[in-house]
Amino acid sequence: MAIVITVAQQKGGTGKTTLAANLAAALAPSRKVVLLDIDPQRSLTRWHQLRPDKAAPLTFSNVSGWRLTAELDRLKRAHDVVLIDSPPQIDTDARLAIRAADLVLIPVQPSPPDIWAAEGTLNLAAAEKRRSAVVLNRLPASGKLRETMVASLRESRHPLLTATIGNRTGFASAFAAGLGVTEATPRSIAANELRAMLAELLELME
Repeated sequence: MAIVITVAQQKGGTGKTTLAANLAAALAPSRKVVLLDIDPQRSLTRWHQLRPDKAAPLTFSNVSGWRLTAELDRLKRAHDVVLIDSPPQIDTDARLAIRAADLVLIPVQPSPPDIWAAEGTLNLAAAEKRRSAVVLNRLPASGKLRETMVASLRESRHPLLTATIGNRTGFASAFAAGLGVTEATPRSIAANELRAMLAELLELME
């Protein structure tokens, strides 16, 4: 049975979809991975349509609504990892995706609104008795804002990954080509950050 990771955040613009795509691309060479896009914006669907033939294969689905539960059951039976890009609000689909998850991954940019928005997702994960983790995304290399946000999250006792993702153009460039950074620029700092985060996630799952 597959590991299910739901990438969720009530606030839009946090890099949720880009993170899901990059995790899937990094896992694809070694595991049977499926991406499930239930975000109405369908950005992940567009990314998958751009994916070149030479890239590692990824199964893809964008089934949502009343068929979602049955689709999740089918995908879990046939894959090692299911990655879900959930809607940027708490609706029925988002609740089902969180309920199905082994881990709810919550990307947070270094800003108070992102942290405030994450609290609703964390509370929902807790209500569903699902493990959750916050990942700092698009983080500046240094500065007072970075230090303040990291300190704020640690003081709140939210489950926070050690690995962080920097504010790097490589993620956007790779996404525009239907790739992850580990495929487009495998030796870059962005790719190293993504691999470090993935290693931490897999350790949590084990």
